[in-house]
Amino acid sequence: MKSLEIERVSVAYDELVAVRDVSISAEAASCICILGANGAGKSSLLKAIVGLAHITQGEVRFEGKSLLGIEPYEAAARGVMLCPEGRRLFPDLSVLENLKIGGHCRRRHQSELNGDIERIFSTFPRLRERCHQPAGSLSGGEQQMCAIGRALMSRPRLLLLDEPSLGLAPKAIADVASMIRQIRESGITVVLVEQNARLALRLSEYAFVLKSGAVVREGAAAALASDPEVVAAYMGGQ
Repeated sequence: MKSLEIERVSVAYDELVAVRDVSISAEAASCICILGANGAGKSSLLKAIVGLAHITQGEVRFEGKSLLGIEPYEAAARGVMLCPEGRRLFPDLSVLENLKIGGHCRRRHQSELNGDIERIFSTFPRLRERCHQPAGSLSGGEQQMCAIGRALMSRPRLLLLDEPSLGLAPKAIADVASMIRQIRESGITVVLVEQNARLALRLSEYAFVLKSGAVVREGAAAALASDPEVVAAYMGGQ
């Protein structure tokens, strides 16, 4: 069953076209990745899915229903959540307060929210230890845990992760990779945008490569990981 279907989508900011005629799909409970250099259109595509960027043509469907014209809060209520590049936490609020904000669209179910916070603390014990600290005082890896935990508070069925390893130390990157595996194993569909191509391909079943806003290559992640052109362009030729 398809979780996400993007058909011939283009995205523009005024006169600037960021995404051109892109078609991408993801099976339910799978992880796909989108690779590409800076400016390739990766983040714009994720933003368009949740209504943060303007789609000029094409169709986006989640679980068979159109997302065109949707507002970000409506996307969250339907089960689609973006964890943005740069984490975008509220730095002066505590870890706990940031997590509660993630569950705002489910605020009528307070007992469930408390249970979800407990599950996130069980998954990310360091967040429990720091639950009353300002989010801005956390390390980069801890902030990424908090950002992903906040996204999970909406109970998404489709999670869009934009550059989750950016700027992190190797140990923190390994922790983020473990988080992504756990999320996918829980049944959540993951769309991963990541400049660390080796990491992204290791975590994914299927991959798409964007260049100048268009898909120029796609295939099984394992096959692309050994493709000489992909290796040369995105893995430093190693």
